[in-house]
Amino acid sequence: MEHSDKFEIFLVATPGLEAPLLAETVENGFENARIVPGGVSLRGGWTDVWRANLCLRGANKVLLRIGSFPAVHLAQLDKRARKFPWSDFLRPDVPVKVEATSRKSRIYHAGAAKQRVEHAITETLGAPISGDATLRVLLRIEKDICTFSVDTSGEPLHKRGHKPVVAKAPMRETMAAMFLRECGYTGSEPVLDPMCGSGTFVIEAAEIALGLNPGRGRSFAFEDLAGFDPAAWGDLRANRDMSETDLVFSGSDRNSGAVEAAQANATQAGVSEVTKFQTRAVSDIKPPTGDAGLVIVNPPYGARIGDEKRLRSLYGALGKVLASRFSGWRAGIVTSNAGLARATRLPLLPPGPVVDHGGTKIRLYRTDALP
Repeated sequence: MEHSDKFEIFLVATPGLEAPLLAETVENGFENARIVPGGVSLRGGWTDVWRANLCLRGANKVLLRIGSFPAVHLAQLDKRARKFPWSDFLRPDVPVKVEATSRKSRIYHAGAAKQRVEHAITETLGAPISGDATLRVLLRIEKDICTFSVDTSGEPLHKRGHKPVVAKAPMRETMAAMFLRECGYTGSEPVLDPMCGSGTFVIEAAEIALGLNPGRGRSFAFEDLAGFDPAAWGDLRANRDMSETDLVFSGSDRNSGAVEAAQANATQAGVSEVTKFQTRAVSDIKPPTGDAGLVIVNPPYGARIGDEKRLRSLYGALGKVLASRFSGWRAGIVTSNAGLARATRLPLLPPGPVVDHGGTKIRLYRTDALP
């Protein structure tokens, strides 16, 4: 692995959260980052690939573009795939899974294209093909250009590796981090989530304040690539400046099971010293002592008919508590329903972009500091 080589690195974003991911990428010193369809593209070497996986909170995957060529029929794809320098990237002893897509191309049969690439890899490199391999080679054929990428992450990056307990309808860590960023959160103010579920917002906020890398507790697919340098990766991983904070990050939920899950997750993530979870109804929440900060919440949206009325009163109660007790605090509310957001009667700013949360279209509604 030549560390000086520059590749195109592609960060997969949650649809609607490309802008905060770009801001985070730039803030972390990555070069030439720009928004492209589906995420953020940048140029970099292997160290940048490792660092993006380790420290970016908003990326779902880090894909490495390893090469491209034109091909208008399968025989041409076959020939070029056999000449491709697979051994620069893949190891003969590590199983690979190939996935292919085709758009607006004369090679329209993605399944046949995938088979040609699989044969090229096994016959020229010797690496076994396996449907359940964690290392994925992606072929995209678009307008007769074939592009190969390697998924360097493995499991999606919202799996931070330290969250054993998940509540129902969880907010993904990657999304929570980007919504915190959209609310202007930088790690220097307290955060409260009054419907905390398994604690995602609170734990992400605490990790940001402590300067903990989101990928510190897990492994990545790039560790199985050719020429991987474990010593250099170990140095990068160990080299972190822990921040100190005297802030406390609080969550509450009326479900005591959720509160226990959140506590277990905070302990596992190593942030239990600066987090506090308690069982209480929304109407009973009070601001912690000290400076004002951010209240961020992902209340239920109600997919079923008949939920609307009950939820309106829940959002109304939330708005009332925030307006009467949380002067000076900002609020961020993530919901799929503009009417429910308005039911809080809070002075909402124009909503953020539509974000795709597992098929549900959600948006962030936020306020400036409450009067």
